Amino acid sequence: MIYAAISFQNPLVNFMPKLHNKRHKRVPIVCFKAQNPNNAINKKPTFLVNTVTEQILVREQKAQRMYEKERGPPPHVGSTKQMLFLCGLGYWVQGFRCFPWLALNFHMANNLNLHPSTLQLVQNSANLPMVAKPLYGLVSDAIYVGGARRIPYVVIGVSLQVLSWSLLALVPMTSEVLPNLIASVLLSNLGASITEVAQDALVAEYGKKHKIGGLQSYAFMALAAGGILGNLVGGYFLQKMPPRTMFLIFSSLLSLQLAISYSTREESLGIQQLSGQNQSRKFISENIRKQVSDLVMAISDKSISKPLIWIFASIAMVPMLSGSIFCYQTQYLNLDPTVIGWSRVIGQLALLSGTVLYNRYWIKFPMRKLIGMVQILYASSLLLDLVLVRQINLKMGIPNDVFALCFSGLSEIVAQFKLLPFSVLFVNLCPKGCEGSLTAFLASALCLSSIASAFFGIGLASLLGITSGDYSGLTAGILTQFLAALVPLRWIHSLPMSQPLEKQRKRSMSRRARRNRRVGKVVLGSVNIYRRERE
Repeated sequence: MIYAAISFQNPLVNFMPKLHNKRHKRVPIVCFKAQNPNNAINKKPTFLVNTVTEQILVREQKAQRMYEKERGPPPHVGSTKQMLFLCGLGYWVQGFRCFPWLALNFHMANNLNLHPSTLQLVQNSANLPMVAKPLYGLVSDAIYVGGARRIPYVVIGVSLQVLSWSLLALVPMTSEVLPNLIASVLLSNLGASITEVAQDALVAEYGKKHKIGGLQSYAFMALAAGGILGNLVGGYFLQKMPPRTMFLIFSSLLSLQLAISYSTREESLGIQQLSGQNQSRKFISENIRKQVSDLVMAISDKSISKPLIWIFASIAMVPMLSGSIFCYQTQYLNLDPTVIGWSRVIGQLALLSGTVLYNRYWIKFPMRKLIGMVQILYASSLLLDLVLVRQINLKMGIPNDVFALCFSGLSEIVAQFKLLPFSVLFVNLCPKGCEGSLTAFLASALCLSSIASAFFGIGLASLLGITSGDYSGLTAGILTQFLAALVPLRWIHSLPMSQPLEKQRKRSMSRRARRNRRVGKVVLGSVNIYRRERE
């Protein structure tokens, strides 16, 4: 039978003389307990002390508020969707840059009749502004523009790109004269490098602040999607319209990105803002010195420096022959621009599929083994160009168009995929507040290694006598590439075995606080305790 105990007083007290007339009032509480009326007097009475429960509840609420204050507010659904849209559009446009660059390569090879080595020199010299990415990262981390430090730099970078491609599209002297063309391309890559640094830092900072994983993979997928569409329609548009029209189309897309980025407020994404009184000259100089010190300290860490040196060397020591291969395909084999565009589409689809598989399955695979297999695959894919040069595919009954369509861009895609595990590694190891500087330094190192590889390739092509009319030295050049790509496997042990797991921050608690939490869990479980009456 169930009874309601509505008093704190001991039932036996009524039969005893009252020694104290003044008693403290207690607020009665109701608790339900199954009791046997026959032996209710024989057992000790039980009471539920609400004062202890109230104290535990107050402590629990206070501890929860402290934890939420330390952790920060959770990401809102609206800001997350806005961030995904802004990030996806930015990386998609970045991947779509292959659309005007395909037209620019054909313009330089066919209209300007550049030498293969000169074409490769122009292509890679245009990447020189990207070497200064650490400087852009330091400026982005230290100098706030209007209280924000990410989106304003995206706006500046996109504006420079709009100006550059508009000049190439609307001013004939810019695209027909080689020095003017190089200057415009340098300006475009300067804007692209600033935009990439700001976007990479924004993705890293937002992902770490709101504990959202997979943003890097999402950015890679958006980048690959832009590359797929750019190469898909690039070859078709190149047959239907002049390159200058394609430059104008890309400039219009950049203008759309500029308008969306300019209308986005960084504070709506939950990114830390800077108050007006902290934007003084002294604060900026101190912040820059602090960022330089943090960057040097981060790079000095062996867990960052060793993988960085390995990926730099693995790219730089392989001589690049992309200009010679491109001229061989377009001038000697007379491949259609649509075939080259579609071959890159297939490569981008493979990159997109590999990114999805890595994000879902391969990210748990040991990093050292994964990079080793990818490096071997990259070295083997370089030999596919040898098959095309020696016309082995024709002996197997495969036309040049089909072979180039399926395998022409495979080595380039494998080289791009190799960067994904390193990107995830450095984001996980990046110290707080150094996201822009470290990601920019990584991008600068990769760009510098690509430029070094291109200059080695130019020297190798000149040494082997590769010209527009003589491609007999390509066989020796491709074999040299294959052997050089296997050399970094000798130092594969400098890479970590697996990706580091991000440690969850534990809130420091005193012994009393921990005891109260344990007691709270017990008391809140409706435990009845004994209470003695004073006589």
